[in-house]
Amino acid sequence: MAAPHRNHGALPEGAGLHGPAGGLGGRGPHRTHSPPGGGCQRAPARRPQGPGISSYASDPAQAGESLQGCLEEALVLIPEAQRRKTPTFLGATAGMRLLRQKNSSQARDIFAAVTQVLGRSPVDFWGAELLAGQDEGAFGWITVNYGLGMLVKYSFTGEWIRPPEETLVGALDMGGASTQITFVPGGPILDKSTQADFRLYGSDYSVYTHSYLCFGRDQMLSRLLIGLVQSHPAALLRHPCYLSGYRTTLALAPLYESPCVDTTPPLGLPQNLTVEGTGNPGACVSAIQELFNFSACQGQEDCAFDGVYQPPVRGQFYAFSNFYYTFHFLNLTSGQPLSTANATIWEFCQRSWKLVEASYPGQDRWLRDYCASGLYILTLLRDGYGFSEETWPTIQFRKQADGIDIGWTLGYMLNLTRMIPAEAPAQWRAQSHSIWVATVVFLVLTLVTVLGAAVVQLFWVQD
Repeated sequence: MAAPHRNHGALPEGAGLHGPAGGLGGRGPHRTHSPPGGGCQRAPARRPQGPGISSYASDPAQAGESLQGCLEEALVLIPEAQRRKTPTFLGATAGMRLLRQKNSSQARDIFAAVTQVLGRSPVDFWGAELLAGQDEGAFGWITVNYGLGMLVKYSFTGEWIRPPEETLVGALDMGGASTQITFVPGGPILDKSTQADFRLYGSDYSVYTHSYLCFGRDQMLSRLLIGLVQSHPAALLRHPCYLSGYRTTLALAPLYESPCVDTTPPLGLPQNLTVEGTGNPGACVSAIQELFNFSACQGQEDCAFDGVYQPPVRGQFYAFSNFYYTFHFLNLTSGQPLSTANATIWEFCQRSWKLVEASYPGQDRWLRDYCASGLYILTLLRDGYGFSEETWPTIQFRKQADGIDIGWTLGYMLNLTRMIPAEAPAQWRAQSHSIWVATVVFLVLTLVTVLGAAVVQLFWVQD
């Protein structure tokens, strides 16, 4: 797979902006000044809020209107005289990929609605597209390494040089509906469908990348709950990943509407299911492991799970999005060893709901699922991707890379606008400083439509 490189022609000069319009993977719009090789300065990311466009499947017109708030926020950062010259792009990811599987006509209607709204906005709207999972992973990798200055450096001798390959950083991304792993392996990539090739600053790169649809945080939580229902069909479900003392009632039928679910509800269950937590991390891990097909790899070293080819992990990694949000809450972003991370999560899972709820007021929306999310991340990274006690320290849980918010959005923008040239920038040294500072004016409305968005009305049951 080669990461797409689109050419939209010459872009106007100015300060760049990019900002997602919502969804659990979204961030607010930010001003960006981008000299060659990195160095963007932007406002910090905030925890994603609100639904994404795939949650409006039953009312596509509202999907377009839902962008207004983000668009208005972004326009504040653009001088009025520049707005009509500001290229605007819309990209959608896993949530919309799931919706397209479930109902392609609804997905088309949503794209039509958002295209109409952005088309009449005071910007230069250049189009919308649905990204493939491999593109998501590749663009995230570009963002990380661009931000860290790993693609090109200015040497003490006054030349642009390519840093050593072993300094490149892998990318671990987790949205609501999918999760991606991207890195440069130590040898040839044997399965070419997992290879992304691109040329940046005069250097060729081949990275391994794979996107696991249905293994994002929210899809995992939904599949985990359904797995427990299937194995213990009763009106009262005891959930080992919910904290002891937690209790809720859920409608049964909507749990089975996701394209990631290939089973039907057990016969004889009531329409509403009562779920109570038991806070049993051992049983929780066992239930989470049922979501993976580890036996499909049959002991192969170059296989992750579900029979998917993966070379052994190599080098440093940045883990972001839901990887970061979960471990940040658990206070595990300071380089703690794997054994400490495991012990911390197990200890949290055994706390009472009453105590945790009192300790974190106003966070009820997330609290219930931190136990399951933490244990899922451990299972995915250790048993799935193959990180060990020895290689665990190579993972850094981050939301920024040298001040740049990490995600696929910046890499997507850089690709669309060709802000990272294919050839080396040695000839730029003699040019004026204004060329370094003056960059394109653009607005990327990236719609990270992960399952957390879709589940609001399609795949998820609110308490």
